[in-house]
Amino acid sequence: VVMLNSKQRAYLMSLGSEEAPVLQIGKGGVTPETVVSAEEVFNRRELFKGSILKTCPDLPEVAADKLAARTHAELVKVIGRKFILYRPFKDEPKIVLPK
Repeated sequence: VVMLNSKQRAYLMSLGSEEAPVLQIGKGGVTPETVVSAEEVFNRRELFKGSILKTCPDLPEVAADKLAARTHAELVKVIGRKFILYRPFKDEPKIVLPK
């Protein structure tokens, strides 16, 4: 897990803010299937936005935090019911973070 500073967090936010959500957390909360889906997204990209449906039993911050922990990713930000997760590729990261 990468520890992000505020400048890096802001940079990732700017990249992720234009994205459409590619993952939803619904009435089951963070299920094993949700984790598998997130892992599949992380196989293709380092940063993605997700949304938390009103039917989710957890608060948005809690649900996003759980998903980040289970995928060994960094929770960049939760805005309302949307969240941005970041996990660099192990071998060749595509996103270059500012220092």
